[in-house]
Order: sequence, then C-alpha cells, then structure tokens
Amino acid sequence: MVEDGADIPGSYWGDEEAGLIANQLLLRTDTPLHSILHETCHYVCLDEARRAGINTDAGGDYDEENAVCYLQILLSDHIEAFGRTRMLKDMDSWGYTFRLGSARAWFEQDAEDALDWLLQRNLINEQQQPTWNLCKD
Repeated sequence: MVEDGADIPGSYWGDEEAGLIANQLLLRTDTPLHSILHETCHYVCLDEARRAGINTDAGGDYDEENAVCYLQILLSDHIEAFGRTRMLKDMDSWGYTFRLGSARAWFEQDAEDALDWLLQRNLINEQQQPTWNLCKD
C-alpha cells in the first residue's frame, strides 16, 4: 500500500492506477479494482524472466495484452460484489478500447485469440476458470 495522495511507484498510467515492480503490486485506497486486476494479470501472464525484472511497463505483445484483459474479466467473477458486469463497465469507462466498441462485445464476440493464449499457457481451463497458475514461458 502506498500512502493516499502519494505517487504510486511502477504505475504506467500514473494518478491512482496500480503499479507493478518485480513481485510487488502497488496501490492506494483509491486505486480502482479494474486497475488492480489488470496489473495482477500482467504479472500472471509474464514469463518467469520478465516477471522478475518488471518495472512499470509489462511490455509484451498484442496477444498478451488481450490475454491480460480477458483474464481480468474472468477473475472479476471471483470477487464478491464486483463481478463481470461491473468489470466490463469499468473497463469501458476507463477507456480500454476494443474493435467492436465495448469490452463486452470484444469479450463475447472477438476474443478467441486471448482465450487460446490463456489455454495454451494453462492459465485457465476449458471451462474458462482460472487455474491460479503463473505463466512459465
């Protein structure tokens, strides 16, 4: 936890958005849950070498970023009083952009590549439930 009002180290976007440095997720009490989950999912999706050296920018490619977004939506269902509907709304409000115009449309109609990416790395199972593993490669 970072003191309220202080800059969040490792935050790519600044302001109240979560930060990520090595194995530390940094946040304040005003950090939005979508941001906390997004940075957490970056950590999960990084390979071991990149995970150890991460500082602010997770890097990665387009497919990995899509997988991160997909996983954060799945994980939101495991947070009581939050869930998928709220996550999708928050993603749209914050400004995540998707070809089909909304996070929901992307997730439901255009995210097969993200689903495959997560399945191939054993980060979710065939029922689209998290395996609670970290990416190995």
